[in-house]
Amino acid sequence: MATTNDLKNGMVLNLDGQLWAVTEFQHVKPGKGGAFVRTTLKNVLSGKVVDRTFNAGTKVETANVDKRSMTYLYKDGADYVFMDGDTFDQIPVSAQTVGGGADYLLENTEAVVAVHDGTPLYVELPVTMELVVEHTDPGLQGDRSTGGTKPATLETGAQIQVPLFINTGDRLKVDTRDGRYLGRAN
Repeated sequence: MATTNDLKNGMVLNLDGQLWAVTEFQHVKPGKGGAFVRTTLKNVLSGKVVDRTFNAGTKVETANVDKRSMTYLYKDGADYVFMDGDTFDQIPVSAQTVGGGADYLLENTEAVVAVHDGTPLYVELPVTMELVVEHTDPGLQGDRSTGGTKPATLETGAQIQVPLFINTGDRLKVDTRDGRYLGRAN
């Protein structure tokens, strides 16, 4: 248990049997009446975002979420198998929990897996990944000055938009949050 005065960004609360991560909070002391805390909460499982107001000093139940650095090993059916580097325990994580990050997962990729009571809640990939272009159409001569883009398929199967000068076999830096092309990798 903690009070609303102890809230921090990233803290996970157990409200009404559901887990909510605090994304924003603000202590407000109006001229008239008691102080309160405005929060923006994100449901850990569904991703739904809500605004909620608590009276200052109200007790809230915190959830014990264990964030561990794990290595992605392989895909087993619909699940992705991660291994804890310290204990060598392997845990299956559902495709729904991995979410859109699955498009950028390569074997032996380090990721942070948040676990609550043995249940994986979400997976945080590194912000940038270096991936090889598996296939893209060649850029036409004269198209280079327009700054246009073309689709490219990465080694993980993900489709992203890249500049016209990128060729098949190039190694690229990709933003795992939104799939943006960030540049060529050295």
